[in-house]
Amino acid sequence: MSLPELALPHGIIVLAGFFGIVAASTFGLVALFAWRWTVKPVLAVLMIAAAFGAHFMGTYGTIIDATMMTNVLQTNPSEVRDLLSVRMLLGVLVLALLPLIGIGRAKLDQRGGWRQLRLNALGIAAALMVIAALIFALFADLSATMRNHKSERYLVNPVNSFYALGVLAHETLAKSKGPLQAIGLDARIAVRPSGQRPPLLLLVIGETARAANFSLNGYARPTNPELLNLGVVSFRDVTSCGTSTAASLPCMFSHLGRKDHGAREVDHENLLDLLYRAGLAVLWLDNQSGCKSLCDRVPNTRANVIAPGGVPLPSGLCQNGECLDGALLHGLNERIAALPAERRDKGVVLVMHQMGSHGPAYYQRSPPERKPFLPECTTNVLQQCDRQQLLNAYDNSIAYTDHVLAENIGWLKKQSGNYDPSLLYVSDHGESLGENNLYLHGMPYALAPRFQTHVPLIVWLPPGNEGQVNSTLACLNKKRDNALSHDNLFHTVLGLLGVTAKEYRPALDAFAPCAVR
Repeated sequence: MSLPELALPHGIIVLAGFFGIVAASTFGLVALFAWRWTVKPVLAVLMIAAAFGAHFMGTYGTIIDATMMTNVLQTNPSEVRDLLSVRMLLGVLVLALLPLIGIGRAKLDQRGGWRQLRLNALGIAAALMVIAALIFALFADLSATMRNHKSERYLVNPVNSFYALGVLAHETLAKSKGPLQAIGLDARIAVRPSGQRPPLLLLVIGETARAANFSLNGYARPTNPELLNLGVVSFRDVTSCGTSTAASLPCMFSHLGRKDHGAREVDHENLLDLLYRAGLAVLWLDNQSGCKSLCDRVPNTRANVIAPGGVPLPSGLCQNGECLDGALLHGLNERIAALPAERRDKGVVLVMHQMGSHGPAYYQRSPPERKPFLPECTTNVLQQCDRQQLLNAYDNSIAYTDHVLAENIGWLKKQSGNYDPSLLYVSDHGESLGENNLYLHGMPYALAPRFQTHVPLIVWLPPGNEGQVNSTLACLNKKRDNALSHDNLFHTVLGLLGVTAKEYRPALDAFAPCAVR
């Protein structure tokens, strides 16, 4: 990252002072653990953490903060596999192997406990004095640099990783240990007119899909050829709750909204709990890294689990424990039939959590027969990819999402005899594809580029009453450039399903002005 403040000759002095602060901080940290049985393991952990941190920051342009550390802690084996590469192995070996050998061979002096304690205390005191002196001498320059470039504090490797862990631990301990706060205690389904079918909402949660690459939103490449002809409405100015799944998913299903959800002191139930309490049949179908506890209290399953009474998945859809999103389409009738009949009679909410465009192995997110943009990048080391080939691989994943959503709509149309079907698709966050040398996602929200927070939101409505639907679609199309966010999702879903509860806010129901019922 270029820092204009450090470009002048005086900047060399500031840079040296900053290096001294980092070195003294690291020395003080090690001094805390400078005991015979702990110093070598601590140094080894620091070296390994520094090597991995250097790889990911250098390769993808990411920074390591509490949000990124949450992603690391909540990752699964398939996501880890996608990140593995020869470059990562060689980089970690080059950076960590020789220091680790040196640490292992080093001979430690035998000292008594009190003497070692005094030396450790002196080391920590010396480190604090050096830090204080450098900050005092360079305060004006350092404060201006940190104020103008806040992300720099997350690049101090490996202290950034341990600082992020400390922040997470503090946030966890600061929260109440009590039970989840219930919501929707008064939730109920509006009385339907005689003869009206119960609702069937297919809520599709996209993964790493950025709105800028949807042709429905004006992107030059034809990434949405099937949805284009299905009468959907695509909202063009939608902002995510966060820049990662771990941050966005709980937030977008919350009634609190991004600001209040981030400042909450206790955890609450979520949209799924409210819908289930209202009496609807709810099912979470996952093809990702899990529901982040959202679906713990409602029926849930994974895409690679065969539906009760269903047929096995076609070959090629799932490999090495990871499935293409086409697997989400199989056995839907059987999955719904397995839900309680008394709930199905009131309505069904099926949530599909897609693999979507999860990186960095974008080429694995679409099958060979559905790759309209070639040649594509076929490595997870994105910086080694030709820019156009990287875009091809990512756009192929968007085009495959287009196909999967079109297939979902085809299935929904077949349910119109028993249900009043609708589809709502929204991604959890966006993605950087090399713009400003940034890749993937997970930047701190205040610093994140729009590519990581600008997400698609698409709605398809039932074909039953064509006049009413056409009128509603025309109304929504006029509002497709209105600014929306994940804050609208909770209230829009309640309005779409005709569920009332004290948590419902009509002003945040994106469809309320067009009377979608």
